[in-house]
Parts: sequence; C-alpha cells; structure tokens
Amino acid sequence: MAVIHRTTLEPTKLELLTAWLPSRPWYQGDPGAPRPARAGGFRLDDPEGEVGIEFMVVNDSSGPRPVTCLVPLTYRAAPLDGAQDALVGTMEHGVLGRRWVYDGCHDPVLVAQLAALIDGRAEPQAQSVSDTPDKEVTAARATLDPVPAGFTAPTDTEEDTRLSAPNGVTLRLHRILRPAPDAAPVPPRSAIGHVAGAWELPDGARAHGLFATLHPALG
Repeated sequence: MAVIHRTTLEPTKLELLTAWLPSRPWYQGDPGAPRPARAGGFRLDDPEGEVGIEFMVVNDSSGPRPVTCLVPLTYRAAPLDGAQDALVGTMEHGVLGRRWVYDGCHDPVLVAQLAALIDGRAEPQAQSVSDTPDKEVTAARATLDPVPAGFTAPTDTEEDTRLSAPNGVTLRLHRILRPAPDAAPVPPRSAIGHVAGAWELPDGARAHGLFATLHPALG
C-alpha cells in the first residue's frame, strides 16, 4: 500500500511543474508565468515497491481562464533507461534521498498499473494519506477482454496523451480535465474502459470527470 512520508522536498513538485509544464503541447496557461496549484489526484502501488506512482491534478490560473491539468508522475531512485526526454526533474526527498521524477506516460510501471486499474486488478490509493483507498476514483471496462500490454511510446496532442497497443487499442490520458455535468462522468460511446476521479476547482467547488479512456482505436 502507498506510504506517504511527511518530509521535505527540494525543489517541490509544484516548482518542478512550473518549469516543465510550458514545454508540453497540451499546456494552455501562460508559458512565461505558469501558476500550478494542487487540486487533487490519487496514487497507485507498484507491485515491486520500487516506483512511486502519482496522478496529480493541478489548476493553473495564469492564462485567460483557469485550466485543470492531469499530470501522471513517477518517482524513481535511479534514472529510467531511455527516458531522458521524459524527465521532469530531480528532487531531494528528506527520507528517500534523490528522486528522479518522470512524466508517467513514458514509464512502463505507471502504464501497466493504469491498465491494471481499468481491469480491476489495482486499487486507487489516496494521494496524501498512507494505506487508504481513494473511493472517489472509479474504473471500469465494457468488455471481458483484459487491457493489452505493450503500449508504444506516447504521443501528446493539444488535449491528451495517447498510447497504442499492438492490437490497435488506444489508451488516452485526458491532460485537460473538464467537469462532468451533475458530477456523473460518462465515457464516450467508443470507450471500452475508463478511469474517473474528482478534484477541486479554483473557486473551491468539487468537480468530477474522466481521467483516462480506453478505445478500440483512435483515428
């Protein structure tokens, strides 16, 4: 189960994101002065207990209108081979020492556990409390077929990040989050699986929406 350490981080996660977010094609705030603020998220456990997995939700009010972004991150004790372009940065953890922080869409451990979540084989964990499931995060799939393994390198668009499996199935992570009407996220008809969760809007209201969807194929 996820263990949360109450300790120092240098730099902080938000400081890392302030420098990194403007480089993303889906970022819609002011690239010269990002203002990310925590809005929610959840964690998943690495079965091997080596990699920290966090799905962070941040609000950014630097642009003409507030934007909510989903930022999946992984935390490692050593660099991930072949993932230099996915490195968000490094930080010093007061308990664990130096941590390499990656865009989780490029980390096979996060991708595998996200697939397991959609399959019902993984349980979402609270973002900031140890050993506590997050009941606001829900996942489902519309078919009995398991989510395939072996997703290819992700492709970023202006709205999402897409990973494709050899059989044509596409996993879409919604980078720009939008609240669902009546707090009832409904996946698109083409989706064969999804993950939904909750976050706090800049005005303090609670919102619910889709974090990820699984599709037979996306054109």
